[in-house]
Amino acid sequence: SLYSVFTVLFMYFTCKSTVQTTDCLHLREQCINAASGCESVWNIVEDACNISVLGNRCNAEDMVGCNRIIQVLADEYPEFKNCICTTDNICSIMILLGKQCSVNKDNISMETKLQWGLSALSKQAYTINRTCLDVNRECVEDEVCNKQLSLYLKVCSVNKKCNMEECQAAIKFFYQNMPFEVAQMMIFCDCIQHDESCHRAKELLHGKPCAATAVPPPSCLNVIHMCEENELCRKKYTSFRSKCWRHVTKKCYTDEACLATLIKDDMPCSANADCKAAFISNWGTMLHMECTCQNLSPVEQSLCELFHHMLHSKSCFS
Repeated sequence: SLYSVFTVLFMYFTCKSTVQTTDCLHLREQCINAASGCESVWNIVEDACNISVLGNRCNAEDMVGCNRIIQVLADEYPEFKNCICTTDNICSIMILLGKQCSVNKDNISMETKLQWGLSALSKQAYTINRTCLDVNRECVEDEVCNKQLSLYLKVCSVNKKCNMEECQAAIKFFYQNMPFEVAQMMIFCDCIQHDESCHRAKELLHGKPCAATAVPPPSCLNVIHMCEENELCRKKYTSFRSKCWRHVTKKCYTDEACLATLIKDDMPCSANADCKAAFISNWGTMLHMECTCQNLSPVEQSLCELFHHMLHSKSCFS
């Protein structure tokens, strides 16, 4: 299986005192040909690091964005950890692609630019009532935010056939790259009912339809069960539940029979900064996907509605 291949490669890498470039290139080929989430993340790496198909040359203008998506790759696929450098901000992509990749060192000030460029946006007072059209416009007018948004929209464009995994990887990268204040402005923005321009902006910012909509929609029970079978998703869900829904964790933990007895209206949500950060962290995972509770047995119905409330109800933050 793919998991077994990655495990063997990881053990092989960790047993070697020095890792040859060819090993990392081989692992990259394994990733690209895997037909799993790995190649989706790698496609974002190629876009963010400006890697051309011919010769794997790169000229990473946005050094910080490039290194951050490489770190996302290493976090999600630990086999790559020995293929990147974590001590020098400009070397990560060079280690990953070896001598074939040249980096423009003049752009090392991009980190300063990122912090400065988003400062005006992130220092604005956070308000629940900011419309999605306003937030979208402010991001487009901010040079650095617009650059990150353009990369994300390029991957998740509704004008081409949607690759859900690739779009999910892009939206995850986009929100991880945003300062917390900016990310929550975007995620918790809303629109009045008949403002079509605002609703279009909201769909773009929230990854719809590509990253969040499957046909037919899965049941919320299946979403939770699939998440719990995936190590990375399970960690995010555990953190989200403990940060936002301590009442659930304290009373029932993972006992579904117990959870089914809870009434969502009586569930207190912490709604603090840690909870918001955990909620934002779910974006780009299966926990962000729209799910349904239709056509379930009465026993499953109450549990499903509880999960739907936990995953998708913004009432926690209003």
